[in-house]
Amino acid sequence: MSNLLNDISDVFKNLWFRDTKEDVIFLNDAAVRIRAGMLLFISIYMSFTLWNAFFVSHWVVDGNTAVDSGDMDWDNNIIYSVQAIKRVYDWTFQTNLLWYGLFEMLAGMTVFTSRFSPTIYIAAFLAKRTAKPIWKPLLPKRFAWSIGATIIATCLIFFNPDVFANWVNTLTGHELLPTDRQYMSYYIPLSLVWVCLGFMWMEAVLGFCVGCKVHALLVKVGVLKDACEACNNIDWDEIARKNQERLAKEAAQNNKEQHAS
Repeated sequence: MSNLLNDISDVFKNLWFRDTKEDVIFLNDAAVRIRAGMLLFISIYMSFTLWNAFFVSHWVVDGNTAVDSGDMDWDNNIIYSVQAIKRVYDWTFQTNLLWYGLFEMLAGMTVFTSRFSPTIYIAAFLAKRTAKPIWKPLLPKRFAWSIGATIIATCLIFFNPDVFANWVNTLTGHELLPTDRQYMSYYIPLSLVWVCLGFMWMEAVLGFCVGCKVHALLVKVGVLKDACEACNNIDWDEIARKNQERLAKEAAQNNKEQHAS
């Protein structure tokens, strides 16, 4: 019971960070993977939403009203007359879900904002109870989450084209975007949501962060600067264990010398 309380206390104190007061912030990659698995459900839901909207019939047909018209088409299929209505889409829930996903992407980028993310608390606690910590610098993860935030923002624009168009037109003072029709191709959000789904699946299941690899590539070509590239593969727990062993040996040696004198 005391271990459980200590873990809860440590999570509320440090979240998934090794030490929130370090100059270069490190976070537990095991917790990051758990959180990616939790947020993966948003991508799954949105992928099914877009598939249903684009590839399922836009008409709702009442089969009880189907009547044989007595005519046939060129393929000898019987033509029926039915009552049908055009499907009306309400994207309120999807919009709210995307806003939450955007909040989660942005919340993890700093120590302060991380304290407002419920998934970080849950992931940090589960990682502390189930997995050995793997300390990785925050900077590459921040770059990866910025990619996710961009994808989510694009999907938000698709689901609310008139709202975004009004914002742009008001800010610029010109009618740059139409407010009475969809101006974004549905292939854009459909492709992006599957890209996001793939990235999050690789992070959660394989532990492979695509955004981090892109960040490393940009660092290599000099576009970005890595705060601590050499720290990425350091086993800090092993270093701490060796330091404890060294201190214990020094203490034992000092005790032996004192008894000998």
